[in-house]
Amino acid sequence: MKRVATLPAPSLRLKLVLSYLIVALGAILILAIAVSLAIQNYYASSQRDQLRAEGEYFAQQIGHLYRAYGANWSTVPLQQVQTGGPELLIITDQSGERLLQIQPGSLTLSDDEIPVLRQSLLQALQGQENDGRLQGSDDSNSFSGLYVSEPLRYNGQTNGQLIGALLVAVPERYPQVSPPLEFLAHVNQAILLAGAGVALVVVAFSLLLARNFTRPLESLTVAADQMRRGDYTRRAEPPKSKDELERLAVTFNAMADTIESDVNELRRQEQLRRDLMANIAHDLATPLTAIQGFSEALADGVIADEETRQETAQLIGREVQRLRRLVGDVQEMTSLESGRARLELAPLDLHALVDETLAVIRPECEQAGITLRNEIDPQTAPVLADSDRITQVLLNLLDNARRHTAAGGTIAVRAQPIGKMLRVCLSDTGTGIDTANLPNIFERFYRVDRARTASTGGSGLGLSIVKAIITAHGGTISAESSIGQGTHIYFSLPLATPLIKV
Repeated sequence: MKRVATLPAPSLRLKLVLSYLIVALGAILILAIAVSLAIQNYYASSQRDQLRAEGEYFAQQIGHLYRAYGANWSTVPLQQVQTGGPELLIITDQSGERLLQIQPGSLTLSDDEIPVLRQSLLQALQGQENDGRLQGSDDSNSFSGLYVSEPLRYNGQTNGQLIGALLVAVPERYPQVSPPLEFLAHVNQAILLAGAGVALVVVAFSLLLARNFTRPLESLTVAADQMRRGDYTRRAEPPKSKDELERLAVTFNAMADTIESDVNELRRQEQLRRDLMANIAHDLATPLTAIQGFSEALADGVIADEETRQETAQLIGREVQRLRRLVGDVQEMTSLESGRARLELAPLDLHALVDETLAVIRPECEQAGITLRNEIDPQTAPVLADSDRITQVLLNLLDNARRHTAAGGTIAVRAQPIGKMLRVCLSDTGTGIDTANLPNIFERFYRVDRARTASTGGSGLGLSIVKAIITAHGGTISAESSIGQGTHIYFSLPLATPLIKV
């Protein structure tokens, strides 16, 4: 089957130009019609006024003749009335009998016009002036004419005795132009020429306006197409127009920023998910392999010594505990991140809680030669928090600081109210963290020292759980560190003071 070629759809710019042009041409056409009708009405009105003046002049002239010749129509020389042109002139006496009709030989009235003229003369015999239009032909050319009927009065006086009626008719004329329609043709031609010039100007300006209007849309289209292809860095160029187009471009760019951020976050989360699966598989594989090996050795009787058998059983138990801790950490992390974990919020004296927590790890720190300091002001306002969860946060952070701080080092905890939050800083003088690793230390299963495993450095979920706990309290957590300069961990908790009744 032969395919029918289709024309491409017109662009928005072409549609705008055509719409401007159609509006302009429509306005010019309406203007031409209005001007033509106005000219016709003007000259028709002018000619009607002139014809009425001529009719009044003829009526006065005939009234004077009627008086001068003894008020007898039979003696009045009506032939002395001169029309001065191709006018139709009809004179009747007071009874309606036609006394005189001057009509050019080439002028022929249509049958429909004769009753009209007769009715007009009857109205004039009743003392009423009237006028109108008539149709006729002149030398085989049809024409439109005007007529006026005037009452004839004795001596031409307006209040004189009614002695007859007069009708004068002429073709419609236009100044210095013959035939009459030629004048309107010239006018219409001039309007059309002016309209053509206006159309060219409209096309030029509409092209400029359409270009300025569609350029931002083209930029938006290109940016949207690039985003469709996966390039989320492309942005539209907002016009300096302070209108809807500028707001549209700015809104589009804001949307693109959000989409780019979301896509990058999704990619990051996807990578984290893959790393999580790999880390879980790795951390599960090590204890499971050990358990399998020890179990097979016990089952096969390879270990005959009772003491060795007991040690092997204890090793299996420790590996099982490691698995339980790992599973427990994963469950706790999932519960916190999903919002299912329930927090027992209450006003909490952080200074006292830090003292209690430092007391827990003090023996190990004193043995390692590390100094612990609680620098939180005892008068610091309480925070609204879950005591057990915040203790978990402090123990985790303090344990990390202890393991990375050498003998003679210091671990200090301080706090400062900022707005509605209390900002806590836990600092140490330990080995520090490379700045390249700082953005990832709160990610699940991330270890700064890749050589450390679950058997030597925990599950890798400790700081992730800390972050989840702080986030669940409505706070934030961050870190500052550099190699050899120690580490500063900052987290914030909401103050409880506004909630306490005084």
